[in-house]
Amino acid sequence: MNYMLNILRAALFICLPLAAMAQDEKAVIDKVVATVGGEIILLSEIQEQLSYAKQQQANLPESYACVVLQNTIVTKLLVNQAKLDSIEVKDDEVETQLDARVERLMAYFNQDEKALQEYYGQTVVEMKDQLRNDMRNQLLSERMQAQVTGKATVTPAEVQAFFKRIPKDSLPYFNSEVEIKELVYKPVVNEAEKKKSRELAEELRKRIEDGENFAELAKKYSDDPGSGSQGGDLGWQKRGTFVPEFEATCYNLDKNQISPVIETEFGFHVIQLLERRGNLVHARHILVRCNITDEDLDLAKLKLDSIRTLVVRDTMPFSFAVKRYGDKNTQSYNNDGRVTNPRSGNTFFEGTDLDTDIFFAIEGLKENEVSEPTMFRGPDGTRFFRLIQLQSRTTPHKADLRQDYNKIQTAALEQKKAEYTEKWVLDRLRSTYLAIDPLFSDCPEIKEMLEQTN
Repeated sequence: MNYMLNILRAALFICLPLAAMAQDEKAVIDKVVATVGGEIILLSEIQEQLSYAKQQQANLPESYACVVLQNTIVTKLLVNQAKLDSIEVKDDEVETQLDARVERLMAYFNQDEKALQEYYGQTVVEMKDQLRNDMRNQLLSERMQAQVTGKATVTPAEVQAFFKRIPKDSLPYFNSEVEIKELVYKPVVNEAEKKKSRELAEELRKRIEDGENFAELAKKYSDDPGSGSQGGDLGWQKRGTFVPEFEATCYNLDKNQISPVIETEFGFHVIQLLERRGNLVHARHILVRCNITDEDLDLAKLKLDSIRTLVVRDTMPFSFAVKRYGDKNTQSYNNDGRVTNPRSGNTFFEGTDLDTDIFFAIEGLKENEVSEPTMFRGPDGTRFFRLIQLQSRTTPHKADLRQDYNKIQTAALEQKKAEYTEKWVLDRLRSTYLAIDPLFSDCPEIKEMLEQTN
């Protein structure tokens, strides 16, 4: 098995790192270190990727920059071919991905945009501007690679053969894992609190109509942690981004028009449309959330208690309870209540992967048993209750084909995709211009790549 394939299996291409944008990485004397077809690779790109890799894994060898360059060449080759094949990435797709990355960063900083800006030395708008072209190229490379590996499949016989090729003393050891389902329930706000929130929203709308500054009122009163500090500015968003009530109102406004107060599941909104370009809208809003009282929380817990009783008595299947009572905005709602591990992408969790409250909620449960209702907070501070049903629990063990078939099948498929990609890369490089700066001329990875394409 050649060296290049090993590298490709480790990382077919390096994903765009936001963490590499910290201020201490800016002082780079830039130069072009490689050209792949019509694409160039800058020294700053390699240094940023290398910095990011070092943050993820300590004690990387000094020669790891060669690995980074090789993977970046593969990425640029995919991008170059995607452009030649006229593969399209729409502007709204790029914006959606940028927004998602910023949202994840905001979560790390507890929704404190000022702290985020101080750490990276850039505003959110500046950050997006810097990343936009790289994000487009990343989406192009992913789309091209999906075409290259789209026909890769593995049969049960191939999975067995893949497993048998692994030396017994090299079989991975799997820790205890669990699979869980959840029913997330959102407390219902009482009418008195809803009335107070609506009245405040109506008052703010009137003040705007009377000439007060929308942005300043949003900074002072909006309960939206993401946009409030930005004067309510939501940036450019595509159709389908907002909840239906908000979207219907926003898309029916004229430029600079102020909406009536509308109600969504998040509270009451005052919206102003700033600009529209086809299916893209640029709007701002003020959100007034409804206060959840202790009485509302008590009623929610009682409701979930009664649902749990029905499930435990086999009067109501857990999956049916999720569909009937679960919060529709929860990822698990559309997955029959099954919770996906964000680290692995599958439904298996090791103990360290679980939130602390879930870990203790399922401690001592047997398979198919349901926890007591527990309260938790969403990313924006909203309080929810949930029931957890334990689906399965494994004991620590060495990889076993019967017990771990899905994981082994995934590994076998990834190997085949890597082989498809390697063959495509080598074939494509034979007809694509490739130039490498002498700075990387001693890299064994690059030498092998050049030898195999000559």
